[in-house]
Amino acid sequence: MTAKAVITGIGVATANGLGVDDFWAATRVGKNAIGPVTRFDASSYPARLAGEINGFAAEDHLPSRLLPQTDRMTRLALVAADCAFEDADVRPGDIPEFDMGVVTASTSGGFEFGQNELKKLWSQGSQYVSAYQSFAWFYAVNSGQISIRNGMRGPSGVVVSDHAGGLDAIAQARRQIRKGSKLIFSGGFDASICPWGWVAQIAGGRLSTRSDPERAYLPFDADANGYVPGEGGALLILENEQTARERGARTIYGEIAGYGATFDPKPGSDREPALRRAIEVALADAGVAAEDVDVVFADGAGTPDLDRAEVDAITKVFGPGGVPVTAPKTMIGRLYSGAAPVDVVSAVLSIREGIIPPTTNVECSPAYDIDLVVGQPRPASVRTALVLARGYGGFNSAVVVRETD
Repeated sequence: MTAKAVITGIGVATANGLGVDDFWAATRVGKNAIGPVTRFDASSYPARLAGEINGFAAEDHLPSRLLPQTDRMTRLALVAADCAFEDADVRPGDIPEFDMGVVTASTSGGFEFGQNELKKLWSQGSQYVSAYQSFAWFYAVNSGQISIRNGMRGPSGVVVSDHAGGLDAIAQARRQIRKGSKLIFSGGFDASICPWGWVAQIAGGRLSTRSDPERAYLPFDADANGYVPGEGGALLILENEQTARERGARTIYGEIAGYGATFDPKPGSDREPALRRAIEVALADAGVAAEDVDVVFADGAGTPDLDRAEVDAITKVFGPGGVPVTAPKTMIGRLYSGAAPVDVVSAVLSIREGIIPPTTNVECSPAYDIDLVVGQPRPASVRTALVLARGYGGFNSAVVVRETD
């Protein structure tokens, strides 16, 4: 159980970039990609902004046989998997099929596919519903489709814990690497920008209803009033460090060094939220002290109560202003299960380049005693980063990402 799980390949798709280079070129300088919803008419809804991925045509990347059986989120995940394989300089046949697995996270499953098939059911009858509905909507469909397409028959699964799910999936992938698997795909994707998905997100009560893209999603700002949803995510290739070096891996981005997960106490109890404990467990698992952490990638929920709880957790571990904090998801929206894997990508690229990307459009409230990186990217020597994520209903997860030699 001591094998190091390192990241050797990345596939990422967000509103501000498809692929590592485009994503990082936009993220490092704070390019805002939030705008009005275009995938359906949202004019009658209270929330009308999203971080949409424009210009993505699945038929340019995937065989035509896959299109009728996949939701948009799965198409994005399949293309990201191809990109990660290319980035890692690995082909599916290079590693025995039972030594490769897939562990992904999903919050909603294939909502848009499900909506379209339910529409057929109600308007035309059951005989018009696609047989692919049986799995295209399902939370585990990304793991299934990636494993089938690439001949990966090793340990696989899916994690469902909302925004925390992406980190939980990466932690499960690390467990499988430590148990002997040579390569595990992990991360998360969500894409629920459709009427059915939109109603479900609004029902959660945390979406921003502002119409100005520059002032809608403002975590840690005195003017915060909710978040803007987005679509996309990231997939990482994790390998045993020794295996990666033996095969001559082109790039080792960093190590998944520590992980902690907790669950908040029942609302109304006198116990504090459990995010701080998740941070402490992750640091202990990585064998690092608080002063060793160079940057925290915050969950950034964008509501006053949740922002306060996160600030309290961070300051209790690191001290007031004790560590730079950033939430670059303000550029692209919260991607549900895809959000934290994207932050892991940003973390390892920050380590590589020595730059902390900014929290765009935000002016940190004087009520929050944190060193929030705003406005411009901040040059910094980054060797160890902490990524935080919280899911609806009380999920908390934290992952420590560390530089490798």
